[in-house]
Amino acid sequence: MDLISTQNMSSYWTEGQVSASLVIILNLLGALALGLLVGYERSYRGRAAGMRTYALVCMGSTALTVIVGYPSFWYGGHIVLTANPDPTRVIQGIVTGVGFLGAGVIMHEGFSTRGLTSAASIWLSSAIGVMIGVGFYLAAIVLALAAVFCMTLLNRVEAWLPSRQTVAVTVVFQQLFTPHESRLIKFALERGYEIASDSISVKCCDGKAEWHFTAAALGRHNEAKLTALAAELRKFEGIESFQLNHARN
Repeated sequence: MDLISTQNMSSYWTEGQVSASLVIILNLLGALALGLLVGYERSYRGRAAGMRTYALVCMGSTALTVIVGYPSFWYGGHIVLTANPDPTRVIQGIVTGVGFLGAGVIMHEGFSTRGLTSAASIWLSSAIGVMIGVGFYLAAIVLALAAVFCMTLLNRVEAWLPSRQTVAVTVVFQQLFTPHESRLIKFALERGYEIASDSISVKCCDGKAEWHFTAAALGRHNEAKLTALAAELRKFEGIESFQLNHARN
């Protein structure tokens, strides 16, 4: 018992062990700071994945990566490893695991997809953690700042560049009503939109036709706003209910 309580336990508190732990702690603190920095933008925009998610992903990636660099201190140095650990296998596991986490924040509804930026930035947060773990501190800082730039300023650049707004439309027609594609196409054109014919899908249930399609604006700032389009669509003959969403999010 004395052997366990003194000699074995003291091996976990040697000078080398404490020094390695301090380096790991500093890496984790750096990962915490950069994870919070990247996550703040998502939190500010009210996304499901916020500062805590990004900080935890970044710190977890750092922790798993950095401990691979200190195999001689594992288990207090009591176990002699026959082969050196391969950090690339650890990184591969991190990338795969975080990929599943990122997939969880992506929501797909009809032609509308949400959460792609959050998923990509969560994956990038793990990459920042890995870079900190292997010692590329300056590169990790630059990557974090570049990520913040992309998520905060590039949307303004996108708004300035020529673009076409795309609307995902779901229309449910009244029972036994026969809709005409040409009338819908004309309706959209008069309001500055072009219906993509290859995007139309039709479903019929209980005598009611349900149409799904996307409509792209013909020009920039010339199309009707979503609220105005909804008000006009409410008057369209034979429509019982409808749903409009921005197809690109």
